[in-house]
Amino acid sequence: MRVTTTFLLAGPALLSVFAAPAPAGDNPPGSTGQLRGDQTLLGDDGTTIDRNDKGYIPNPPKVAGQDADTDYGLYLDFSKEDHPQPIRGSHGGSDPGPGNPEMDKLNSDLFAAPGTDSGDTPNFKWSMGQSHNHLGLKNGGFARQQNIAVLPAAKEMAGVDMHLEPNSYRELHWHSAGEWAYIFNGSARVAAMNQNGQNYVDNLNAGDVWFFPAGVPHSLQAGPEGTEFLLVFDSGSFSEESTSLISEMFLRNPQSVMAKTLRTDVSKFKNLPTDQLYIFPGTAFPQDIQKQNTTGPGGYTPKENAYTFHWSQQQPLVTDGGSVKILDPKTFPIADNFSAALVTIKPGAMREVHWHLTSDEWNFFIQGQARITTFVAPDSSRTFDYQSGDVGYIPQADSHYVENTGSEDVIMLEMLKAPEFNDISVAQWLGLTPKQILKDTLGLDDDVIDNLPKYKPYFAPGDKNLTQTNFTKSF
Repeated sequence: MRVTTTFLLAGPALLSVFAAPAPAGDNPPGSTGQLRGDQTLLGDDGTTIDRNDKGYIPNPPKVAGQDADTDYGLYLDFSKEDHPQPIRGSHGGSDPGPGNPEMDKLNSDLFAAPGTDSGDTPNFKWSMGQSHNHLGLKNGGFARQQNIAVLPAAKEMAGVDMHLEPNSYRELHWHSAGEWAYIFNGSARVAAMNQNGQNYVDNLNAGDVWFFPAGVPHSLQAGPEGTEFLLVFDSGSFSEESTSLISEMFLRNPQSVMAKTLRTDVSKFKNLPTDQLYIFPGTAFPQDIQKQNTTGPGGYTPKENAYTFHWSQQQPLVTDGGSVKILDPKTFPIADNFSAALVTIKPGAMREVHWHLTSDEWNFFIQGQARITTFVAPDSSRTFDYQSGDVGYIPQADSHYVENTGSEDVIMLEMLKAPEFNDISVAQWLGLTPKQILKDTLGLDDDVIDNLPKYKPYFAPGDKNLTQTNFTKSF
């Protein structure tokens, strides 16, 4: 009883303490107001509804296709809308904010998803524009990366976007993963040595490729006009920050050991770098490449083991809707588990619905804008929008397409960890399936079935008018 009596007497006193405003001396000089409200604001105080503060937008603005059936899944172009609205057909509602309209414009298929999107999937998109940029020394260049730290679904491959100013180096180094590279622009000279003491040096231009297996030491130097290139590694956990650098190797071993290795005196190391070089300016390489062809008893790397491929000189297969050219170990043997397709998709056209048999797909958008829906069995799908500089990822055997949603060609790289580039075309598969099975399973009309192709189309032609729904045309 004594405890209860004490509590009842103390209660009002405590309330008065909590309700009291903080002493003025506790507030910064010149400040106004209070940090906390008092207890008169608790609970029902007779407040009436404020009809002047709207939590919705009357007659929200809409773009072409936004009122169409949700299952049509038309692309919604929000690029000219100041405040896009998450409405598709009879689904969604107005959005008064707060929000980030610029992000909504770039990701319209997440913001106002097609009605066919279902369930949950991992995130399959990462923009290199969101990656930390490792800046080189003395304005020599930069590098930024994508790996599982930022895109957890991408377990099998990782990518690096690297730029070198004219004559700059990516210093002598080696990796624990295989490195496949595609040059976006400019030119570069690569140099390497393999485990047999065979050296290699070559000049590469925009559109060319190199590959260095794990552990093979090499260096990269930009030509007189600089260069930017994409690196793809065969491990999703790869980090560019974990690269083995020659400068760090010298710094992390006793100088006496390095002197013994090179059969010299430690005094000769007085000009060694005091920190890693990573990316740094260099002296222009001689135009005559033979002046840098340092060959030992092991000789030069044989052509069948060449580390470079002049892909820029290959003409693509051109079809209605786009073009494609493939580089895999059949023509580039050293990259024994890397297969690539350089794909160009015309505006309104589509890389047909397909999937890959044995490998995840890592892709990179070089130019244009597109969208991809990935179907994840048994009943989930998600549509993502991509722009230049974005990375996409699709797990092995998950069906997907790539539709050009912009006004210029889409140019993209599709990368597989596979000894041969392969895919299954949905249109071809259905075209080679007995008619009775298709009618019993999908209820398709005869004219649709009879029009199906027996060959792999690669692309589906389209129209710049992305609200179109009738694509009747002979294969």
